[in-house]
Amino acid sequence: MSPPIRILLVDDHPVVRSGIRAMLLDQPDFELVGEAATGEEGVAEARRLRPAVVLMDLRLGEGIHGSEATRQITGAGPGAPRVLVLTTFDTDSDILAAIEAGATGYLLKDAPPEKLHAAIRSAAAGDSALAPSVASRLLGRMRTSTTSLTARELEVLGLVAEGLSNRQISKRLFLSETTIKTHLVHIYAKLEVDSRTAAVAAATRRGLIHPT
Repeated sequence: MSPPIRILLVDDHPVVRSGIRAMLLDQPDFELVGEAATGEEGVAEARRLRPAVVLMDLRLGEGIHGSEATRQITGAGPGAPRVLVLTTFDTDSDILAAIEAGATGYLLKDAPPEKLHAAIRSAAAGDSALAPSVASRLLGRMRTSTTSLTARELEVLGLVAEGLSNRQISKRLFLSETTIKTHLVHIYAKLEVDSRTAAVAAATRRGLIHPT
């Protein structure tokens, strides 16, 4: 009999973690080895516990974004855990940032338990698992022109839409302010605008971001 799939759960909401935990405990081939509430804790616990699969939320409150935590976990070298994103967000910027960061799969939290179970097993086996809506979005993005925004540009623009300054964005993404300014220049050129407000408006019209 094969050993159980070791799973680490990263989500900042205790109630959500409790619900997901319940969905995992009735599966004999799963072993929930740890939980974390922040991106930083998730990275540390992934290194310490060496799970096979990390269930990663994206919006984790204070600290690093789930996509950055994913990048650090999957970039740990041979034998790094597979990361399965489990979130309520399915904007283009979130999806592309997570996939670019190395996520093996991307599911929404309203997925039925059997879909989550199957996705975890697929991730552990090294296969991808994408929610149908996510797969269709990625296909649509692949068909766009080469002038479309990159995942990082979408991430920067999403933070601009949240009202963050260049300095705040640089701290959030661990990039220099100069790099942020360069991304904004490219964004303005691609969207054919000349200001932050106009860029957010243009991206919103195109469905690239969904400001709250």
